[in-house]
Amino acid sequence: MNKNIQLQDLGNRDYKSTWEYQEELFKDIVDLKIKNRREELDLPTPNYLLFVEHPHVYTLGKSGDLENLLLNEKQLEAKGATFYKINRGGDITYHGPGQIVGYPILDLENFFTDIHKYLRFLEEAMILTLAEYGLESGRSEGETGVWLGVGTPFARKICAMGVRASRWVTMHGFALNVNVDLGYFDNIIPCGIRGKGVTSLHVELGVEKVDEEEVKAKILKHLTQLFEAEFIK
Repeated sequence: MNKNIQLQDLGNRDYKSTWEYQEELFKDIVDLKIKNRREELDLPTPNYLLFVEHPHVYTLGKSGDLENLLLNEKQLEAKGATFYKINRGGDITYHGPGQIVGYPILDLENFFTDIHKYLRFLEEAMILTLAEYGLESGRSEGETGVWLGVGTPFARKICAMGVRASRWVTMHGFALNVNVDLGYFDNIIPCGIRGKGVTSLHVELGVEKVDEEEVKAKILKHLTQLFEAEFIK
C-alpha cells in the first residue's frame, strides 16, 4: 500500500480545466489498477491532493436540482460566474475567491475501503482545523459537510463536500469558506437545503482576512494524522 500523497497547489485556476485535470489523474489510477489485476502485477498506485482556488463558479451534482440555481444565463454572466453540471454527489454549491478547495484523488485501497469513513475523515479534518481557531463545528445529520450552530436556529454551513468514487478511487472533495464573499451564496439554495445559512471563517472570527496558507497547513496536519499518510511535493 502506498500512503504517500502528492500535494499540488494549483493556485487560482479555472474550474473546467481543473476538473479535466482531476479526470486525467483519476483515469490514470483506475487504468493502473485494471492493469495490475489483468496482468497480476503489484505496481503501486499514486495518490494526489490538489489545492485550488476557483474564479466564481456554481456546480451542480448529478443528483442535484437545477431549480436550486436562482440565476439565468445572463445573470450569471453579469456576476462574472460560470456554471457546470458535474459527476460528483450532492446538489448545488459555489466556489470562488477566498475558498480553499481540496480535491483528494486517492486510491482508497491504499488506506481503507469505506466511502462513509472517507467522508467522515474529510469532515473531521475540517472540524479539527476550525477548533484551532476556537470554533466548535460539527456534522448535521443527513447533510454531508461541516456546520456551525448545529441543532440551533442559526445553523450555518462552513464547508461543503461532494465526492465521486469508482473502483475505490476518489475525486472532487471539499470546499472550506475562509475569506469568501458570502453574497454569492444568495444566488443558490446551497446544497439544496432551505432555511439554513452559510458562513466563512473570517466572518466567524470577525477579522478582515484569515491567512489561507496557515489554514491549508492545519488541514494537511490533520489529514496526515487521520489517513496515516505522508504528503510529498
